[in-house]
Amino acid sequence: MTTVEDLPAGANDARGRVAELHAIREQVRRGPSERATEAQRAKGKLTARERIELLLDEGSFNEVEPLRRHRATGFGLEAKKPYTDGVITGWGTVHGRTVFTYAHDFRIFGGALGEAHATKIHKIMDMAIQAGAPLVSLNDGAGARIQEGVSALAGYGGIFQRNTKASGVIPQISVMLGPCAGGAAYSPALTDFVFMVRETSQMFITGPDVVRAVTGEEITQNGLGGADVHAETSGVCHFAYDDEVTCLEEVRYLLSLLPANNRENPPSVPCEDPADRSGDALLDLVPADGNRPYDMRKVIEEIVDDGEFLEVHERWATNIICALTRLDGRVVGIIANQPQSLAGVLDIEASEKAARFVQMCDAFNIPIVTFLDVPGFLPGVDQEHGGIIRHGAKLLYAYCNATVPRISLVLRKAYGGAYIVMDSQSIGADLTYAWPTNEIAVMGAEGAANVIFRKQIAEADDSDAMRTRMVKEYKSELMHPYYAAERGLVDDVIDPAETRHTLIRALEMLRTKHADLPARKHGNPPQ
Repeated sequence: MTTVEDLPAGANDARGRVAELHAIREQVRRGPSERATEAQRAKGKLTARERIELLLDEGSFNEVEPLRRHRATGFGLEAKKPYTDGVITGWGTVHGRTVFTYAHDFRIFGGALGEAHATKIHKIMDMAIQAGAPLVSLNDGAGARIQEGVSALAGYGGIFQRNTKASGVIPQISVMLGPCAGGAAYSPALTDFVFMVRETSQMFITGPDVVRAVTGEEITQNGLGGADVHAETSGVCHFAYDDEVTCLEEVRYLLSLLPANNRENPPSVPCEDPADRSGDALLDLVPADGNRPYDMRKVIEEIVDDGEFLEVHERWATNIICALTRLDGRVVGIIANQPQSLAGVLDIEASEKAARFVQMCDAFNIPIVTFLDVPGFLPGVDQEHGGIIRHGAKLLYAYCNATVPRISLVLRKAYGGAYIVMDSQSIGADLTYAWPTNEIAVMGAEGAANVIFRKQIAEADDSDAMRTRMVKEYKSELMHPYYAAERGLVDDVIDPAETRHTLIRALEMLRTKHADLPARKHGNPPQ
């Protein structure tokens, strides 16, 4: 540490004091030691400052409390008082817009959280909330600083309280770039989006050693809480990447699609993709036969600006797609059934995934477009015992509670309760469209015919022929493409090639939509 005694004679004048300041700043910038930096790089990880440089626009970072040091004593802490106390906090810009950030410095106390460390994070979180700007945390820490005891634990409580206070007010993004164990994992879980890097980042409440001691199970850190586990199995992680550079580039891209806070609209950009561009390819992408699968992602690509979209939770609950994209330069959220996975049914995980996405879009003034091709809810004992009723109700509640512009489009199947839940007109969709290939009904024609005409089929000399005739009759009476439109449950049946232009015009009309919910402290959504 640089002190006044280390400076040359005459350093006590103003120039000397400024020289001392620059020397201290340089020490802060370098970090604890070259050895610690080499150890960080040996693990395939960047330093905290290198990460901040990748996240923010060049030269935009303004650090807060770089000279902060802990005041703890005991267990050798009084002899180790590095500047920053293991966390770098401040603000800068991403694409020219203000963003606040904090980054754990694993080189100092393993990035463990102590009282001073926590106080710095509390301060930057408060600043972000007051300024109405996004907060990005770059996590690489070993949990609570054991030497500081309960003071460190209380620091986490302050972070959780602020995460909750900021929820739905400013975008909160957690980037996992190292270990995150125990209670520390709850802060990312409270934020809007979680990014992880394969091999170097892990999240778990109890580590492999505890699991082995309690259950006898043998598992690695990555097997227990690595990026792929949380991206595919638990759903804790929204995005997983192979390296830190790509990960932080994608964080910047996500920020370009989000507003600064809940009082602003997402940023719009000039669009060179014509609003009235015809989507003739859609006629071939979606088979008219409701039993044939297709990739809904290709449908989305054909409709949105330049075919670009950012899929959220791409590898978890793959039977539903949630994505942020643009139509005519304006951000929209898309929710779509994916016929390639479980035929696009709704199940427990798909309902939870879509419900959280709807809530995020509604909180941050992002219009919602829903593409339906849903045969119903997934049947089965596991689903019923797992609570599909209450989990499916989460999606229903989220849609009913959303006040942003909402448009739904039925491509093919829309059966039963799943049709109602997926933002039907009856639960508040502003506009509902359908393609001529739509089948909106209580259930599929075969199942309906077996129920309604059970007696006739059973008594017929040729039951198969009778069933075929009854299925055809049911389809012609109740499942033709215009049945819902004739009853005002669909606003229009449109040519698929006109989908892009139709959605853009509708969203432009709805841009000034204003809807209020009844006065209340908060709702009580299904859990």
